[in-house]
Amino acid sequence: MEELLHPEWSIDKIEQLKSHYEGILSLLGEDVEREGLLKTPERVAKAMLTLTRGYNQDPHEILMAAKFKEEYSQMVIVKDIDFFSLCEHHMLPFYGKVHVAYIPNGYITGLSKIARVVDVFSHRLQVQERMTLQIKECIQKTLNPLGVMVVVEAKHMCMQMRGVEKQNSVTTTSDFTGAFNQAKTREEFMNLIQHN
Repeated sequence: MEELLHPEWSIDKIEQLKSHYEGILSLLGEDVEREGLLKTPERVAKAMLTLTRGYNQDPHEILMAAKFKEEYSQMVIVKDIDFFSLCEHHMLPFYGKVHVAYIPNGYITGLSKIARVVDVFSHRLQVQERMTLQIKECIQKTLNPLGVMVVVEAKHMCMQMRGVEKQNSVTTTSDFTGAFNQAKTREEFMNLIQHN
């Protein structure tokens, strides 16, 4: 294993995953001894560990590491956060953008930490609806703001490559708390994240 191992990876875990992927390739009718596939099971094992690294990360700790007392009480928006995740139903990718807003209640967090929270939840087997809820709940619980709103726009490979095979459909989910229960506040956020 020429590349450096991530801290949460163990050689034993990689070997176990590798063995399973060798079995899968054989069941699909492939020759795992074929030159082009010799290293594929190990590569896929490492890729899956990377794509699911969110299980080993605590998003609350990420926000707490950069939680600052601040009297700012207007909307803070981090928009167009790119994400990639794996659908838990078919383990195919879904990807898109997340937009997050919160209204501080005495505390703010580093802006990059919002993107890292998205990264943690997207690097788990997911459904878009639950990921939207988890991001919102994490920010609400950790920062206790006056309100949080999360909007996720995504394309799902399980719809593009199989099933209905619709290439251009986009799924949008949203969830909100507190001040965002007011239609005017939600509308302000939606206007601010509109793409030009």
